[in-house]
Amino acid sequence: MNTPLVRTGALKADPRLTAYFANEVERRAMTQAMFDQAAPGYDNAESLTALGSGAWYRREVLRHNGLQAGMSLLDVAAGTGLVTVAGHALVGPQGKVWALDPSPGMLAELRKKVAVKTIEGYAESIPLPDGLVDFVSMGYALRHVGDLNLAFSEYLRVLKPGGRVCIMEISRPRFRLAQSLLRFHIGVIVPVLARLTRRHADVKRLWEYYGDTIEAAIEPELILAALRRAGFVDVACSVSLGVFREYTGRKA
Repeated sequence: MNTPLVRTGALKADPRLTAYFANEVERRAMTQAMFDQAAPGYDNAESLTALGSGAWYRREVLRHNGLQAGMSLLDVAAGTGLVTVAGHALVGPQGKVWALDPSPGMLAELRKKVAVKTIEGYAESIPLPDGLVDFVSMGYALRHVGDLNLAFSEYLRVLKPGGRVCIMEISRPRFRLAQSLLRFHIGVIVPVLARLTRRHADVKRLWEYYGDTIEAAIEPELILAALRRAGFVDVACSVSLGVFREYTGRKA
């Protein structure tokens, strides 16, 4: 007998979030609108947020966790394709890549960089068949998932036996001073620098939301528990620079 899924969001109840939405329907509509608006300037702002990591870090994380030439990859919440591009380079011409995201504006930017199959959709309902891919990736978008149980169950479903999941995320630092510095960097410095570069100025509200969702994100232990609950084995979490987390697991 199957155990019923317990609904688990990636964000805790937090009064700061009421300024953005009141329920899941509003959250999806609001985030899609913000991402669509910010899409042309997203990469510029992300590079300022990366704190010295960036493309090399994404590529190394995917490689270290087993993405190789000839594999098939699904990049969930692909956005403008920052992780997708790294994955596409690793799997090479013999591999296959799908990029899933609910924002048509972000996917339009992705298609300017790399020729992969793009799908408008959410992590909780992936329109792909069972056992299709060797690897599922997700970059800095776990906080935008409304139901971790459904999302992780979908990740497991589309993976082949032995396939792996790798979720990169920015987490709340351990110490208060570091928390304040990170919030100031993301919520104030990045939008100002993005505007000064004159590339695009429509990232301010999205990056304010980023800062609030980092503060409201659930604890890493709950994310690991949700991965195990979905059926993943060898579940683990590593931390770089005290901020960047990598959640990994394998389909038995």
